[in-house]
Amino acid sequence: LMGPTGSGKTLLAKSLAKIMNVPFAVADATALTEAGYVGEDVESILSRLLASADFDIERAQKGIIYIDEIDKIANKSESATSGRDVSGEGVQQGLLKILEGGEVYVPVKGSRKSSSAETVLFDTTHVLFICGGAFVGLNGDGKKSKNLTSSMGFLKKEDDTSEVKKEIESKDLIAFGLIPEFMGRIPVIATLDELSTQDLIRVLKEPKNAIIKQYQALFELDGIELEFSEDALENIAKQAQEKGVGARGLRGIIEKIMLPLQYELPSEDSVERCVITEAFIEGGEEVVLEKSSSDKEVN
Repeated sequence: LMGPTGSGKTLLAKSLAKIMNVPFAVADATALTEAGYVGEDVESILSRLLASADFDIERAQKGIIYIDEIDKIANKSESATSGRDVSGEGVQQGLLKILEGGEVYVPVKGSRKSSSAETVLFDTTHVLFICGGAFVGLNGDGKKSKNLTSSMGFLKKEDDTSEVKKEIESKDLIAFGLIPEFMGRIPVIATLDELSTQDLIRVLKEPKNAIIKQYQALFELDGIELEFSEDALENIAKQAQEKGVGARGLRGIIEKIMLPLQYELPSEDSVERCVITEAFIEGGEEVVLEKSSSDKEVN
């Protein structure tokens, strides 16, 4: 799974495991090192899956493993640092046998570093491996592009934007730094688009633990009905999109808007309803409050 940060790669894998009712484990590729070095061995990924299946080996062998930040273990051959790259190509080579499907001795608890640790034989043939990464700077030519903000010459603006987004292929990822043997074991490449403004508005409103609902429940404790106008939600979504961190940016923006109100409103008497508008977010107007006397008043 390839896509920008905050586009829902991890959530997609989590939801899949939840729907299928199978054990699920998330592994961070940045913490992995090749055998013999300080850090987590690749077998520790399978230990996590075993733990999430309550150490039921039969159930764990039909689970899903999501390896996050897979782009961070790309071969760093162009870096100026000398010495062995223990968290790059070595980790990719270590993952080959596990991805292909084979029997691996896995420590039941913790890391494999201690020789006395109890191990079990784990068959990875039926485990689904999903790898995810942002692959920042990867364009359709497989090269890491540099962000050129300006162009010289007689290039028209429409010529610049008319470039069609190419589909990412295995050879592009090999050029990025993943070894061919590793890519040969990952048959499907899916690209996720950046979340649009409408997607971000849905993220704010629709999930059962949506941040808007959390704040409404919080204000309800003080007997205040909290409401966000549609234009306010659109403004928040646009701000998050400009930040470029996807859905993760929503919480920070809303925290900033709501923090003063969380202190002020509980001490106000007879406030029944609070409406967050776009004008309030922009700082042009005060928040709209409805008091129990049923007449609208601007605080």
